[in-house]
Amino acid sequence: MKLKNIAATFLMAIVLMFSSCDPIEDRDMLANSFDPENIELEVVQSTSGGNGLSLRMNTEGVTGYWDYIINKTSSDRVEVIFPFTGTHTFTYHVTTPYMPNNDPGTTEFIEKEISVDITQLDQPLPDAYYKLIGENLEGKTWVFDGGPEPDGRLWYFMSENDKPEAHMNPWWNAAGDCCPPPDAAGRMVFDLAGGANYTYYSGPDAEPVHGNFVFNADYTALTIAGGAKILGHIAQDGKQNGTDDGKLQIMTLTEDKLVLYNPLSKGYNTGWTWVFVPAE
Repeated sequence: MKLKNIAATFLMAIVLMFSSCDPIEDRDMLANSFDPENIELEVVQSTSGGNGLSLRMNTEGVTGYWDYIINKTSSDRVEVIFPFTGTHTFTYHVTTPYMPNNDPGTTEFIEKEISVDITQLDQPLPDAYYKLIGENLEGKTWVFDGGPEPDGRLWYFMSENDKPEAHMNPWWNAAGDCCPPPDAAGRMVFDLAGGANYTYYSGPDAEPVHGNFVFNADYTALTIAGGAKILGHIAQDGKQNGTDDGKLQIMTLTEDKLVLYNPLSKGYNTGWTWVFVPAE
């Protein structure tokens, strides 16, 4: 009887030993469960040529995120109302590790692209676009709500750091009191002519500097990128404590006012507030 029990115990130990190895084998298989060349991407348009898009990554066992120009989303499927016409390329970045020949020394992270033609804006855009760009998306020019000389008004000023609710409480009324930015007489133009276009002019007769703009997912922040900068960027240039130098919080966005706020502006350890209005 004792010999039988010993044999049974030994057999059970062998079974447990081999079964404990299975998860490792499963993880190896998961890391290599796709062929990079066969990742299937699909864009489904709500209408022919329309701007209502469903971006889909259809390959099982692959994880990653979509970069669809106006935002990035960690999902295999994204529903998008795209804001401008033209031919556009979207990218799926694969974060599932791929090891050619099961060799950990050659782990790769890959990306796949897919293009789509948008010929009509048949789906209405989020309201923020119409306020920033114009009722008919015709393009809109914004200037400082004051100046260009010191005038006692609040349009470019130091405010409390990391306290959005106090963004209109000045710590130092820079432009209003003494020190407007060098581009106080400049202007900013936003339009959707084939892209989310942004054009900066440092003064009335200045050469244009072209860039682009991006809203965040819930339209509470605006990023200026692509080589151009916001009016009054002297208070915004560079990075400090991780602050992105192109991204500003939207405190007010209506047809006739745009108020932006940086919770930690470079060199000051304070917040900074910009107030703009449409050009007349």
